[in-house]
Amino acid sequence: MTTKLETLPAPDKNNAGAGTPTNHRRPVKRRESRGTLAFSRSARTKALIKHAILILAGGLMIYPLLWMVVSSLRPNDLIFKDPGLWLSTLEMGNYTDGWSALTHPFGHYMLNSAIVVIGSILGNLISCSMAAYAFARLQFSGKKLFFGIMLLTIMLPFHVVIVPQYILFSQIGWVNTFWPLIVPKLLATDAFFVFLMVQFIRGIPKELDEAARIDGAGHPRIFLRVILPLMVPALATTTIFTFIWTWNDFFGALIYLTDPDMFTVPVALRAFVDAQSATSWGSLFAMSIVSLLPVFLVFLFGQRFLIKGIATTGIK
Repeated sequence: MTTKLETLPAPDKNNAGAGTPTNHRRPVKRRESRGTLAFSRSARTKALIKHAILILAGGLMIYPLLWMVVSSLRPNDLIFKDPGLWLSTLEMGNYTDGWSALTHPFGHYMLNSAIVVIGSILGNLISCSMAAYAFARLQFSGKKLFFGIMLLTIMLPFHVVIVPQYILFSQIGWVNTFWPLIVPKLLATDAFFVFLMVQFIRGIPKELDEAARIDGAGHPRIFLRVILPLMVPALATTTIFTFIWTWNDFFGALIYLTDPDMFTVPVALRAFVDAQSATSWGSLFAMSIVSLLPVFLVFLFGQRFLIKGIATTGIK
């Protein structure tokens, strides 16, 4: 018995891959992958160069501070002989000598600066916030004119008004007291902070004021209960800037304070430099580092409020 073997038709070359799974991979676009790789390498190189430049610039900017820290730990005869940052000898006596080198311990002058700083901060927070609320929410005649005059005072140097202010405070009998350094802050004389708070209040929806007004609240209650709690970033920014500027103020304290018992930190540091005798540079640098610590701590812990306050000021 014979059987016929059925021959299968030969597969068509044109339809060889139709309906049957194949293991062929799609062609890889090598040109695009090479281009992407080259682009990533160039971007990485640019980023490295940018970070190297920033690190170098940051090192140049922070070098004087590091040199002052190192110099505060050196003897006086070696401070200006070695400009490097390597310590061959450690002199901790500069801090103890500098703390008691003046008429009073250095903490006495830091307390004087703290009194002026606290008074200035409270003055700016109270007066500038009230003035800012008036410019941002109240309607009165001459509002735009007064606001423009207030902005013009930002460009007015402090040295222009120091002479009439000194004559005025001298006639009142406030020279050699802290009042000339604190009382102007209670009168919203810092136009920068007024403008900062005006911009912040303008970003607060007026519907909140209208809702409070429907409940029977007037402007004082709206300011205290609605606007002021929402101004925390702006108030924190004002506090930080006022602290730094007042703590480092040398010219105003030098003009109004003549009694060594009333000296603030910048004027007390100036007392270390004597034109007639040898200057104790080690003690001066040591107390300069001590005076920088409060500023550093305030900026460190208030940095997020500072950034938030400045970032949200321009938002309408």
